[in-house]
Amino acid sequence: MSIVRTCPGLYCGRTEFDDGSWSECGACPRGFRTNDTSYCVECTDEPTLYDWQYLGFMVLLPLVLHWFFIDMVASSDRKSSMAAQHICAFIEILSGTLAALLVLPPTGSIILHVCTPKALSDWYTLLHNPQPDYKETLHCTQEAVYPLYTLVLLIYAFSLLMTVTIRPFLLAWHNTNSGKKAIYCALYFYPILVLIHTVAAGLIYCAFPYIVIIISMITSASHFSIKFDQSAPALLMSSVTNVRNLIILLGHWLIHAYGIISLTGFKELWYLTLVPTPALFYILTAQFTDPMKIHND
Repeated sequence: MSIVRTCPGLYCGRTEFDDGSWSECGACPRGFRTNDTSYCVECTDEPTLYDWQYLGFMVLLPLVLHWFFIDMVASSDRKSSMAAQHICAFIEILSGTLAALLVLPPTGSIILHVCTPKALSDWYTLLHNPQPDYKETLHCTQEAVYPLYTLVLLIYAFSLLMTVTIRPFLLAWHNTNSGKKAIYCALYFYPILVLIHTVAAGLIYCAFPYIVIIISMITSASHFSIKFDQSAPALLMSSVTNVRNLIILLGHWLIHAYGIISLTGFKELWYLTLVPTPALFYILTAQFTDPMKIHND
């Protein structure tokens, strides 16, 4: 039986003081969340595989955007310069991620202690502040999914810092100006990613495997659709003989596999055999949906 009265609402709790007394009902301190008896307990769970996959997805987003904009705005640069920029973007994201992990408790270690999300509402505690007797609102907003919410923001902040610190030196070394546009793009898409994460973090956490699979299929079809010759042999040969096209295709397959593994959790690995299906389906059916042929007929 609890020695203190339970608190109203889903996330209001009491903190125990050093003298054994308890605080009034309110938000739990950072790194704590309330349990069923309204005690604020420390977050000591180990991240689940799904938690790591979610964090991996949130890290992949800026990395893929970096590579996309580098490929789009620096296409006139030398191949060695483009390759260096792609590698630099990977180092920026990796170092930003490691820095974010190291500053979180336990400081100096990449080990994470989390409060495992139990419901979608855990991501939106702001919307669940109780109002006892319909009088004064009891503010109990907290990070009930600590540190999965703030960790992503830290990763984006450190990664952007690495981008504006490291990338200019690389561009100066290779004496290229077009790569600067990729940095400007990063200054735009990072705030957009932060805004999306701030508003929709819980929805993304629940649905990111489906998002990965759907986006990988759409972008794969978009990649093939820009080819002038839409015949099956031409699409197949360009995917195999052109190094750039092959890398893009393999990248789509890896991301598609990541979505499948996130969805199945390594339990139904035979689903991985379906990874090439969207690409093969497009190659085999593109000739039947060519608008020019339909118009001529």
